[in-house]
Amino acid sequence: MRSVSPEVFLVAETRVVYNGLDKYLNKIGAVGWSSDADNDADFLTEFAGRLCYRSFKPGMNANVTKIRDGNGDYLSNILKQKHGSVFEHASVSFVFHNVSRVFTHELVRHRVGVAISQESMRYVRLTDIPFWTPGALEADKEVTERGAALLRAMEDFQRYMAEKFKLDDPGSTFTFKKAITSAMRRFAPDGVATSILWTVNMRALRHVLELRTALGAEEEIRLVFDKVGEIVIERYPNVFQDFLRTKNGEWKPNLGGSDG
Repeated sequence: MRSVSPEVFLVAETRVVYNGLDKYLNKIGAVGWSSDADNDADFLTEFAGRLCYRSFKPGMNANVTKIRDGNGDYLSNILKQKHGSVFEHASVSFVFHNVSRVFTHELVRHRVGVAISQESMRYVRLTDIPFWTPGALEADKEVTERGAALLRAMEDFQRYMAEKFKLDDPGSTFTFKKAITSAMRRFAPDGVATSILWTVNMRALRHVLELRTALGAEEEIRLVFDKVGEIVIERYPNVFQDFLRTKNGEWKPNLGGSDG
């Protein structure tokens, strides 16, 4: 057994192609429009909203007599209006590393606005069992010792299977290895640590962040999404401007602010 802890890595995010955007602005008569957003996710969200209302500058839409300045103020109004669709254009990609299959089974329930790629235990053979012990069990020495013994027995069985079927012999084909590795994974716990790439648009992320840091959420998924909350609040301050972390560690829109 190898003790690990869940980790979160932001590995990709939306990038605006400013050359194409400027060509569009020139085409519609909004030459020179710009935003004071300090990242492309906040920028693209504002751009989407202004496109919907043709509100890049006064006079472009006869129904619009006032143009809000500033990315923060503009997105604050969008949040008040609950115009959620414009938050779907910007996305981020996280790698959740050393998370259990308990975690990933819950994560993949969120299907709308996400893309998922997970490490395959059909192809990736276990040579040990990396494992995170939930805090609810950590204080009980007897339980953790018996659990560690059980995991060591599972590891020994993994090694026994690999030796029995001579998976490391030069003549062992990849097709044969795949078939045996696929069978071997059935003798590993749901708690075995793995990696998963999760891409999500901002609208979906706002929903999942609030849901999965709520007090009733599972312990590991709360831990992981608390880390996500720290990252996105710092990196995309205007998209998440209404989110606060409560004293109980929940990330949620401020009920007295712009999101109801």
